[in-house]
Amino acid sequence: MAESETLESVTEHERILQEIESTDTACVGPTLRSVYDDQPNAHKRFMEKLDARIRNHDREIEKMCNFHHQGFVDAITELLKVRADAEKLMGQVTDTNRRLQEAGKEVTAQMEEVIRCRVQQRNMVTTVEKLQLCIPVLEMYSKLKEQLDSKRYYAALKTMEQLQNIYIPRVSQYRFCQIMAENLPKLREEIKEISMSDLKDFLESIRKHSDKIGQTAMKQAQQHRTFNSAVQKQASVGLAKPLYSLDSRIGIRQNELAAEERGDEDDADDEVLTAPDLVDFSPVYRCLHIYSVLGDRETFENYYRKQRKKQARLVLQPQSSMVSRVTFIPVFHCIEFRAFTVISLMFLCLLQHETVEGYRKYFNQIVGFFVVEDHILHATQGLVTRAFTDELWNMALSKIIAVLRTHSVYGFPVNRLFDLLFEIRDQYNETLLKKWALVFRDIFEQDNYSPIPVESEEEYKSVISRFPFHDAEIEKQPFPKKLPMSQSVPQIYTQVKEFIYASLKFSESLHRSSTEIDDMLRKSTNLLLTRTLSSCLQNLIKKPHIGLTELVQIIINTTHLEQACRYLEDFITNITNVSPETIHTTRLYGLSTFKDARHAAEGEIYTKLNQKIDEFIQLADYEWSMSESDGRASGYLMDLINFLRSTFQVFTHLPNNNNDHAAMSGKVAQTACMSACKHLSTSLMQMLLDNELKQISMGAIQQFNLDVIQCELFASSEPVPGFQGDTLQLAFIDLRQLLDLFMVWDWSTYLADYGQPNSKYLRVNPSTALALLEK
Repeated sequence: MAESETLESVTEHERILQEIESTDTACVGPTLRSVYDDQPNAHKRFMEKLDARIRNHDREIEKMCNFHHQGFVDAITELLKVRADAEKLMGQVTDTNRRLQEAGKEVTAQMEEVIRCRVQQRNMVTTVEKLQLCIPVLEMYSKLKEQLDSKRYYAALKTMEQLQNIYIPRVSQYRFCQIMAENLPKLREEIKEISMSDLKDFLESIRKHSDKIGQTAMKQAQQHRTFNSAVQKQASVGLAKPLYSLDSRIGIRQNELAAEERGDEDDADDEVLTAPDLVDFSPVYRCLHIYSVLGDRETFENYYRKQRKKQARLVLQPQSSMVSRVTFIPVFHCIEFRAFTVISLMFLCLLQHETVEGYRKYFNQIVGFFVVEDHILHATQGLVTRAFTDELWNMALSKIIAVLRTHSVYGFPVNRLFDLLFEIRDQYNETLLKKWALVFRDIFEQDNYSPIPVESEEEYKSVISRFPFHDAEIEKQPFPKKLPMSQSVPQIYTQVKEFIYASLKFSESLHRSSTEIDDMLRKSTNLLLTRTLSSCLQNLIKKPHIGLTELVQIIINTTHLEQACRYLEDFITNITNVSPETIHTTRLYGLSTFKDARHAAEGEIYTKLNQKIDEFIQLADYEWSMSESDGRASGYLMDLINFLRSTFQVFTHLPNNNNDHAAMSGKVAQTACMSACKHLSTSLMQMLLDNELKQISMGAIQQFNLDVIQCELFASSEPVPGFQGDTLQLAFIDLRQLLDLFMVWDWSTYLADYGQPNSKYLRVNPSTALALLEK
């Protein structure tokens, strides 16, 4: 029993020693504690075991040291031998280093010199680069100074702009560039002051030269009038020689005729002068460009207009030499500027000798003033506007009228002046017609050609206030709803009324009776409807982008405009107070205008419809040698029929709120449908008889027959109501009888019944049948 406990104890101690040898010293504590937790006196046995283990390790260490001791002694001996060689080598290295240092002093000095030269070179390159950046700035600044010295201010502003935006930012870190940048605003202000000073000199100059400019313009107007008079006289006496020929002597011949009429041969050689020939306008152009570049154009424009308005007031002031010794009834407020110059000349003819110079100068200054403004208006963009010149002209007219009324004595005949006014009235009407042609064109271009949507009662009243539209059925419909016409209809109607007002404004000042004014307005309105509006409508209908839907809407629009003509007649009657039952009252021709436009739109519908059919026909791709048909109609033909169905549905939107409209819409739809079916039948027949088609199989004939059947089904489906019986199907009767002849191969019947009125194949032409039979 004791021996077994001892054996276990030894085994346990061996295990503990192995753990101590293999375990980290930080974890030895629990292992040692297990020694004391064991049997009594176990730690003594453990200590004995530990001492035995230590002695065992010491013996092993001693063996290892003895084994390596001789090698260690040999290594120390070798190291002692090497020390002497190392000391000798150290001395040699030190000597070599000393000699190397002495030899490298010169190289080091030269290297330092090279480095210093390289630094200088780099600095020089940098300096050159900076100078290359600075030199253009200095050159541009020098160029700027030269331009300022030579008074080329516009070019100087461009140079300053380049300096400020391109050159100076590149070298802005230098002091001289900062000084330049600070000087540029001062130079701009200096240029503005100089240009404004030039403008003031120009304004003073044209104030002085207005008399001369006006005199020249009046003289040229008189020459033109005299020339026209001479032409009329020579034409009346039937001169054999032509008045002038189309060569370089036209102007000379014109002056000679004018001189003969005046009895002054010397004036025939006068050179025709213009405003720039008498006045140098360059200060205005220069100042305008300068202020535009400086972004202050508005200030310049306001200043120029303000100064010219002041000068206009000074020019319109009557002179002391204008004594009340003339006879004239003023009507200038409705006369164009060119007419004013002619009437001014006629007015001067009525003056007494002692006052003619004063009035001549007065008229010359006014004409000269507006000649200058007209030149500025057309030579510059926006410096003066048409509204500004019209404002000045209206101011001048009112002032001239007041002056002439104050300085005139009535009693002399002025019929010739009124005759001239009637000539001017015709020119005025032509001008109005040209203006309204542009208005109508803009209205048509902006129209969307769809019915006017009305969302509320206010919108409905707004439309009918501009256009006389009344429809009981539409009025009963709830909102929102649509009016049948498009937006252009009330706009056209309003513009026609505006044209009548413009014509009335001119005619009222002619001092004619109400009947004559009424006749003038009706004739002018007829010209507007039959020439201007009709031309615009015809051009609109012919435009390529106008499709079938737009053409249908145009038909609707012209119908309502036609109905509105009687309201225009009532409108003219109300403003002239002339009864329409007067025997000499001119009627408006708007009915024929809109009927012609509607007929043109209908014809364009038929044309465009046929063109669309041709486009589908071009997509046909028959296999003429096929052995048998596909059993269904061709795709292109089905697409064509679907297109025709959807197109004819559009015609249901044509106006039909009364019997006349219903008949008209039905007629247009029926004619379009019949035209389309006939064109389709003809195109299919031409496809069969095409000379380039040499052979046709029976399978292809069968396929073609299926397509014709679809055409007949379409015709029998009544795509447009109103056809009686099989009227529409008759469009395909030629094709049907020809195909039946070949499908049934019923030649015996065809030959037997040929020429008889009840023949089954009455519509089959022998040449057509023979041509197809050969294929």
